[in-house]
Amino acid sequence: MRKKKKTNEFLTEVELEFMTQLWDMGAGTVRDVLGKLAEGRNLAYTSAATILRIMEQKGFVTSTKKGKTFVYRPLLAKDDYQMRTLRDLSEKLFDGTPSTLVARLVDDEGMTEEALEEIRALLDRRLKDEPG
Repeated sequence: MRKKKKTNEFLTEVELEFMTQLWDMGAGTVRDVLGKLAEGRNLAYTSAATILRIMEQKGFVTSTKKGKTFVYRPLLAKDDYQMRTLRDLSEKLFDGTPSTLVARLVDDEGMTEEALEEIRALLDRRLKDEPG
């Protein structure tokens, strides 16, 4: 039995690049998104329009027509997508054990003392909010 591929649950790399711009802008046209991409990122208008249409078909964005132009808006909040992606990563790479994921993160030699203190403060705040 073949496993069904989850095509609509996650963004491709280029889709994520576009979605990041839409999250930052709130909404934008194809030209708006193209204008926000990294310098030297040569992408044709038609290619960008196709990517945004595919993202709309996948349910990540919606569009409204203003004159001859489509304005795209994210349907999924950045925080929600981050959570979905982290859960998937935790399940696939860390055997569904979030503590292992966090352990790998804090064991990173590049982690600064400041970043570790921020993580500690987040954990302390979360533990205080938990009942019991």
